[in-house]
Amino acid sequence: MDERAIDKIFAGCLDDLPPVSSKIVRIFTSSTFTDMSMERNTLMEEVYPRIKEYCRERHGLEFQVVDMRWGVRDEATDDHMTTDLCMNEIKNCQRVSMGPNFVVFLAQKYGYRPIPTKIDAKEFLLLRDALVSVGSDVSLLDKWYQEDNNSVPSEYVLQPISSILFNFNNKRVPKLQAQDQATWWDTLSKLQKLLRKAAQSLHAAGKLDDEATHNYMMSVTEREVINGILNTRNTRSHCLAYVRQINNINMANLRVASQFIDVSNRTVDAEAQKLLSNLRDDRLPAKIEPPNYVKYTVEWSGKDGLNAEAHKDYLKHFTSHFYRHIIKLVDRAMRKEDLSSQGQIVTEILQHLHACNNAVRIFQGREEELEAIRHYIQGPSDQPFILHGEGGCGKTSLLAKVASMVSLWCNQEIKPVIILRFLGTTPDSSSIIPMLTSICEQISYNFILPWTDIPDDLVPLIAFLKRLLAQATKEQPLYIFIDSIDQLSGPNEANKLSWLPTHLPPYVKMVVSSVSGDSKDFRLIQRILENSEQFLEVKPLGVDLAITVIQSWLKGVCRDLNAYQWKVVRSALVRCSLPIFVKLVFADICRWKSYSKATETTLASTVMDSIMKLLDRIEMQHGKTLVFHALAYITASRSGLSESELEDLISLDDKVLDDIYQYHLPPVRRIPPLLWTRIRNDLPNYLTEREADGVSVLNWYHRQFREAALERYFKNLNAVSYFHSCIADYFLGIWGGGNPKPFKYTEIQRHRFGISSKEGQADRKVPLQPLVFYSNDGRVVRYNLRKFGEMAFHLVRSRRFDDLFEHVLFNYQWLHSKMSSCPIQAVLADFEDAREYLTEKEAMREVILVADAIRLGGAILGQYPNMLAPQIVGRLLPVKDMHQNVNSLIKQCDELGPQHCALIPAYHCLHTPGGPLKYSLEGHQFAIFGFALTSDLRYVLSVSNRFLMWDLSTGEVTRDINPNIQGIMQTLALSPDDKFAVTFTNYDEILILNLLIGEVQSLKETFPPEEHLVGVSITETLLAVWTEKNWCVFSLATGKKKDSRDLLEVNCSIISVIFVGLAEYHVALRASDGEECDIILRTVIRGRKLTDLKLCGGLVFNKEKDLVFISERNNSGYDVMVYKIHTDGWIYDQNITTNANRILELSLTPEDRFLVAVQVCGFSLWDLNEKRILTLDLPHGVRNISTKPLHSQSNLVLTRYNQYAIGGVRKNLYVWDTTEGQILKVLDAHFGRILHLEPLIIDEFNGIVSSSIDRTIKVWNINNIFEQVHLMDRMEMPIDSISISKTGEIAITVTRSCVGIWCLSTGKLWAKLADSPVGAIVTHAVITNNSRYVVSVETGHVLLWSLEKACVAWRHEQKNVRQLLLMMEDTRVLAVSLITDSEAKCVVRRIPEGNIAYSFNFPVLLFKPAVISTDGHYLVLVSLEKGRECISVHQVKNGVLLHKIPLKLNLIRGFSHISAYPAKGYLIALVGTDRAHVVDVKARKFVRSINKWNGCSTTDGKYGLFAPSRGGLELLELRHGNTVHMLLPRVSEGVFSVTTLFTTTNEYVVYYHSGRKTIRLFRVTDGKMIANYRLSAESSCIKSTPDGKSLVVGAVDGSVIVLVIVDPMSSEAQEHLMSLPSRTSDGPHVGKSIMTFKTAAHMVAMAARSKLAGQDDSQPSKTCVLS
Repeated sequence: MDERAIDKIFAGCLDDLPPVSSKIVRIFTSSTFTDMSMERNTLMEEVYPRIKEYCRERHGLEFQVVDMRWGVRDEATDDHMTTDLCMNEIKNCQRVSMGPNFVVFLAQKYGYRPIPTKIDAKEFLLLRDALVSVGSDVSLLDKWYQEDNNSVPSEYVLQPISSILFNFNNKRVPKLQAQDQATWWDTLSKLQKLLRKAAQSLHAAGKLDDEATHNYMMSVTEREVINGILNTRNTRSHCLAYVRQINNINMANLRVASQFIDVSNRTVDAEAQKLLSNLRDDRLPAKIEPPNYVKYTVEWSGKDGLNAEAHKDYLKHFTSHFYRHIIKLVDRAMRKEDLSSQGQIVTEILQHLHACNNAVRIFQGREEELEAIRHYIQGPSDQPFILHGEGGCGKTSLLAKVASMVSLWCNQEIKPVIILRFLGTTPDSSSIIPMLTSICEQISYNFILPWTDIPDDLVPLIAFLKRLLAQATKEQPLYIFIDSIDQLSGPNEANKLSWLPTHLPPYVKMVVSSVSGDSKDFRLIQRILENSEQFLEVKPLGVDLAITVIQSWLKGVCRDLNAYQWKVVRSALVRCSLPIFVKLVFADICRWKSYSKATETTLASTVMDSIMKLLDRIEMQHGKTLVFHALAYITASRSGLSESELEDLISLDDKVLDDIYQYHLPPVRRIPPLLWTRIRNDLPNYLTEREADGVSVLNWYHRQFREAALERYFKNLNAVSYFHSCIADYFLGIWGGGNPKPFKYTEIQRHRFGISSKEGQADRKVPLQPLVFYSNDGRVVRYNLRKFGEMAFHLVRSRRFDDLFEHVLFNYQWLHSKMSSCPIQAVLADFEDAREYLTEKEAMREVILVADAIRLGGAILGQYPNMLAPQIVGRLLPVKDMHQNVNSLIKQCDELGPQHCALIPAYHCLHTPGGPLKYSLEGHQFAIFGFALTSDLRYVLSVSNRFLMWDLSTGEVTRDINPNIQGIMQTLALSPDDKFAVTFTNYDEILILNLLIGEVQSLKETFPPEEHLVGVSITETLLAVWTEKNWCVFSLATGKKKDSRDLLEVNCSIISVIFVGLAEYHVALRASDGEECDIILRTVIRGRKLTDLKLCGGLVFNKEKDLVFISERNNSGYDVMVYKIHTDGWIYDQNITTNANRILELSLTPEDRFLVAVQVCGFSLWDLNEKRILTLDLPHGVRNISTKPLHSQSNLVLTRYNQYAIGGVRKNLYVWDTTEGQILKVLDAHFGRILHLEPLIIDEFNGIVSSSIDRTIKVWNINNIFEQVHLMDRMEMPIDSISISKTGEIAITVTRSCVGIWCLSTGKLWAKLADSPVGAIVTHAVITNNSRYVVSVETGHVLLWSLEKACVAWRHEQKNVRQLLLMMEDTRVLAVSLITDSEAKCVVRRIPEGNIAYSFNFPVLLFKPAVISTDGHYLVLVSLEKGRECISVHQVKNGVLLHKIPLKLNLIRGFSHISAYPAKGYLIALVGTDRAHVVDVKARKFVRSINKWNGCSTTDGKYGLFAPSRGGLELLELRHGNTVHMLLPRVSEGVFSVTTLFTTTNEYVVYYHSGRKTIRLFRVTDGKMIANYRLSAESSCIKSTPDGKSLVVGAVDGSVIVLVIVDPMSSEAQEHLMSLPSRTSDGPHVGKSIMTFKTAAHMVAMAARSKLAGQDDSQPSKTCVLS
C-alpha cells in the first residue's frame, strides 16, 4: 500500500478502498470424496492442530480448514447446494485468508460430476429443442426443471429432491428413504446423459461454446481447481497442489478400486480420465508455481490399496512438506503485513470505511433528514448533532450516507478529514479507550502530530482528544461520525460518555447516533447538550419508501416478484416499516420463485416474528440441532464467543456431533469449520464482531435478535443449565490438552459401520485453559482473560457452586491472576453474581466475607495485586476456623502467596469484614477536606489535590480527574442536579467540574493580597464564592462573572453565603466589636434587603429557606430560637429551648425533622415534630471544639428510622441510642481526625460516610454495628521506634505518650508503660536481650523498668536525651543528651543498679549519634577539636578518652553520621550522601573510601547498600566497592524518605519507600525481589527479628505488624509460618489485649525464659541502638 493510498485512508476518503487484511488463515482443501481420505485424515489428526498452534502463538492468527469432504448434510444435497457452497467458500477463503487459501489433492479419480442447479432459460430451451429434434424423451427434464420468472433474466431451476421424491430425507422410515435415494441416483444419471448429449449436439452445431459445453461435463473438483488456482493471479503465495500416482491398482476388486479411479460399467471411465489428465497434467502445472506443485508415486498395497502402516514413509514426507509449506506461506504473508501501530490503525479505519460504503450502497430516500443534517454541517452550531430513534430504525445507514456526502457539501478547495466509527462492529470500536485512541491517532496523522503523546489512561486521553480537535482549520475541517454510541462499553458507567464534547472548536462537526426511548445513554446525552435543536429523531421508513428500497435491492441482485407477491410484501410493510424489518423481508423474498406456492410466500408482521421465521429457515437448511446449539452458545455467553471457541464448544457437544456425522466416522471428532461458516453467512449483519477480553468475539448486534434467541432457545431451564455447564467445562479445560472425551455411538453409526462397542472416546483437539500463559523462561506472557470473563458466569448459572468455590471464589491462583489482569471490580463481580443465586446461608456468609475483604483492600489490591495473600491473611485469620472455604483460601495464601509476595502477616493485622466497616475508599495523597454524595446516593465525590469519585455500591473509582493545580482543594459543593461540582484551593483558584463530561474549568478571580477565599455556594446554574470582605457570582456553564459585592462594614467579615439566586441570598457576618463575636444574618429577597438578624453561635435554614434556627445569648445561657421570613425581615416564631452551654454549630437532618446542636461536651437533639429534647454526652475528657464561627470540627447524623445518632469526634465514631441517649458503641474509625460525616440511606442499606485527614473515606454499615469486631491492638499515637529482645518474642515500642510491650507471635499489646499518668513525653526506650528490663527516657528522666518485678527500678534526671544505647552485653546503658547547642553530655549507667559508671561532656557542632565498635572495645563519638569536627575514641569500660582523630576537609564534606564497620572490630565509617570513609580508630588513620555506600552492611561486612535519594538501590561488595546487583534501577520515585537494612541473618535486603508505602524485599544471593508489600499506613520504623525470619513494622497509626519472610526457595520458612499460633487451631485470635502491668510482666518473663531455655550459649549482641 503506497503512501498516497494511506493518506486517503487516514483522511476518510471512501473511494477506491483497498481490501481489509484479516487475522485468519483459512484454507480450502479440494479433492474427491474417497481417493485422498488417508492423507486428509492424517492431516486432520496430526498436522492441522500443529499449524493452528503455530499461527496462534507466532502470529496471533486463527487457523481454519474448509473441508467439504465431510460435514455436508443431506439437506444440502437435497437442495443441490453442494457445488455452490464449495464455490462460495473458495471465494471466502481468498477474501479473508492471510497467506495460503487453497490446497488441491489430485490422484487418479476425476470425481463427482453434477448437473447444473440453474440454467439460463434461453439455453435450457435450446437444450430441450435439441433433444426433441433427435427424438429423445424430455419429460424427465420438464419434471425436474421449472422456470423461475422472478430471476432477471429468467432461468430454469433444478427442483429439490424431496419436493418430488418425498421420502428422500425420511430417516424415520429407512426403507422408503433408501428407495427414493436409489431412484434419485438413477434419475441423476439419466439427466446427466440427456444434458451432456444435448450440449454436445449444440456444440457441434456451433450453438454452444467450449466453456458452456464443458459446464455440463466437469466435476466438482475441477470447478474448485478452476476457481481456486486456474483463475487466480498469485498462486505462489496462496496455493498448493499435491498429486499422487498409485501404481498397479488392483481392478479385480472394483469396490475398492472405484474409490481411487473413475469406473463406469465395471471398467475405467475413459472420458473422466481424459478430463482428469487435461486438468492434472496440463493446465494445473502450467499455472501453479513449481515449488508449490508436489508429486508422489506409491504402490498399491493389500486389499485396501492404501493404509497408514504400509505407506508411513510416504505419509511422513507428505505431512512434513505440507506443514513446512503452509507455515512458509503464512510467514511470507505476515512479513508483508504491516504489523506496526500504523498498520493496525489503517486496518481499523478501513473496516469502518468499508462498512460505510456497504451501508450507503443500500440507502434510499430520507431527503428531509439529509437536509437537516446538511444544515447543521454548514451552519454555525458548535455542539454535536444527535441522531436518535428506536432500534433498527435506520440510524446507521443515514449516518453513513451523510458521511459519504460531506465532501460534496464542502467547497472544492477544502480537504476535509472524515472520522468514521460504527461502534461495536470491530474490536477496537467496542470499548471506549481503544476507540478514542484510534480517533486520536487518525487526527494526529492528518495534522502531522506524534502518536507518542497519546495517553493510555481514560481521563488524560479524553483531555488529549479535546485538545486535538482544536487542530482543525478552515482549509482542513474535521467531520466526526460515530454510530451507535449506546453500543460503547467502558471501564465504568460514569465515564462512558464523558468524552463527548459539549462545545466543539471552530471547523469541527460531530454527528452521533444513539438508541432513544428508555436508553440511559440517550437521557445522559440530553442532559449534556440541553439543546433540542441538536437532536433529530429517525423514524420508520413508511410503506412507500420501504417498497422503493426493496425494489432497488431486488434490482441489485437481478430479482423481481410477481403481482401477488408484491401484494404480500406491501401488506407486511403496512404493519411495520422499520429498516431492520425491511432487511428481514428482503432476505426472505430473495428466496421466492415465481412458481412458489402461496403457502411458501408468507411474511411475518413484526420484527420478532420475522427473526423467528429466519431462524426456522436456517435450522431447516443447516440442521436444527447444529443451529440451535451454536446460537444458544452465543446467546448464553457473557460477552460473546470467538469462532474458535464456538467450534471447540460444538466439537465437545455430542448431541451436535451425533447429528452431523450421520454417514461418516470422522478422523477427528470435531465439527468442520465450514458448517458454522455457512450458518454465519446466512445471518448477515445480525452477528457482529467486537472485542471482549482482548479477542474478537461474535455476539448479537441487534437487541431484537438476542431477545428472539432467548425466547427460542432458553425457555427450558434444563437447556439453560446445559449450555452454561458446557461453556463452564470448556473454560475449566476439562477436555483440553489431549484429554479424550467419552461419547456414545448412535445406533445408526453402530449399524452402518459395524461397531460392536457402545461407547468410545476421542480427543476433541481443544486447548487447555491455564490461568496464565508463560514463556519458556517462566515469564508471564499474558493472562487468560477469556477464562476470567466467562467461566464464573457460567458456573453460577449452571448452579455448580462446588466448582465455583473450588476454582474461582476461594481459589488463590484464580483470584490473583484475575486481579493481576482485570480491574478489582471484575473480581468482585464474580462474588456479587454468586450472591444473586446462592441460597445456602453458610456459603453466602463465606462469599460475603471474602468479597468484603477484597473490597476493604481494594485501594491496595488495585495497584498491587501481589498483595492478595497478605490482604486475605491479614483480614480473615480470625474467622478461618469458623468457615471451611475461607480456611482453605487462607492455606492457599500461605502456600502459594509467597510466590508473589514473600512477606506474609504473622497474625491478624487488618480490618476483618463482617463488622460495620463496608469500604475504605483510598486513593487520595492528601487530606480530604470535602466530599459530597450525589442526589441518588449512588456516588461520592471527594477532593484533595484531585477529584475522585467512587461508586458506593461497589467501592470502585469511577472518576479520577487531576486538575493539575497548586495546593489543595479546601471544600466541595455539588449542584442540585449533580451536573457541576465547585471547589477552591488554598491558592484561591476556583474550579468548576462538569461531572457529565469530566471537564474542569479554572477561574482565577483577583482578590486583594490579604483576602483569601473561605467558602462556596452553588445552585443549578450559578456559584458564589466569598472572602471575608467580598463575594462574587459566576455562571457554572460559562465561568463568566455575573455579580460581585463588597462588604462595606469595617468591623465585619463574611462567614458564609447561602446563595439562592442573584436577587435572593443570605449572608452571615461576624461582628468583632465586642469581646465575644456576634453574628449578623443579612437577607436579600427579590432584590430587597431585609432587616438584619443578630445571633450567637448557631445558624441553619430549613429546605425552603423560610425558617431559620439560631442561637442567642441570654442572662443564664443560650436560647435556641426559630425565626420566620416576612416581607419586612425575620420575625420571631418560637423558642425551642434554653441551653446552659454555648452552641458551636446548628444543623438540620435531611427531612428537617431534627435539629442538632454541637456543644463542647456533646450534642443536643431536638425532635421538632414531637417537641422532644435528647442530650448526647461525650465521655469524660472528650470535647468538641470550634474551628471557626458557626462551624465545629464534629458533626452528628441520624441513621434509618432515626434509630441511632452517630457523631464523629476526633478519630472515633460515637453511637448513641436515640431513645435514652446512651452511648452504645465507640468505633475506632480513622487514625486521623474525622472531618465530615454524611448519612447514606438507600434501598436496604443503612449507613454513613466519613472522611478524615488520614486521606480515606469510609463507608459504614450501621446494620452491622453490633456484630463481632475482631480488634487489632494499636497505640494511640504514631510509633517512633521499636526495640526487640534477643528471643524475638517481645518487642517494645515508643510513642510520644508511653512505651508499649508487644508479644510478636500474637500481635497482642500486653501493656503500656508511662511513669507519669498524665502528660508523659517518651522519646526513647530499649529492651535488654534477656527481656527483663526496659530502659526508657520520659519527660527529662532516664528510667529502668523491671519487667519481672513490674515496677520502675530507678529514675534519674537527664534532660534533652538524644540517644539511648545498650552496651557491654546489656549491663550498661549510655544516654547522650544536649546541654547546650554546642555541648553534649554522655552518661553511662549500670543495669540494674542504676549508678553512674562514668560520664563526660564533649563539644559538638551538630549532634551525631555515637557508636560502639563491633569488637565492643571503643565508644566513638563526633566532637570538636579547634572548631572542627573530629572523632573522639573512648574506652567502653571506663570512658577514658584514648585519642581524637582530626578529619580532613574532604572527609567532613557531606559527612552525616558514623557507623560501625563490621569487617574489622576497630573500624568505623563516616557516611555521607554518596560515599563513606573507613577510619581505623585503633591506629588513628584513614583506611579508604567506599563510593556509594550508605553505611548499612551485613554483619560480616561483606555487602553494603547504596540507596540515593534520587531513586535506585544497589547491593555493593564492600571490599572493592563494586555493584553486585542493581536491585532497583535509578529511576526517580519522588522526594520521599527511604529506609534500607539487611535482615539479621544477612539473607535479605529490605527497602522501604515512604511515598509508595511499600516494603520491597530482595534476596541477597541473586538480587531477585521476592516481595513488594504495600502497607496500609505509613511506616515509622522497621526492624528485623533476631532470627532473621520476620520483619517488625511500626506505623504512624500506632500499629505493629510482624511480617514473616516466606522465601519460596526455603522450605523452612513455610514450616515456620505454619507453626505460628495464628495458624494453629488453638492459636489466640481474639481476646482482651491490654492487661495490668503485673500480669504483662509475668507473661514477658515467662516468654523470655521459655525462649532462652531452648537456645544455645551463642554470643549475645553487644549493642542495641535507637536514636
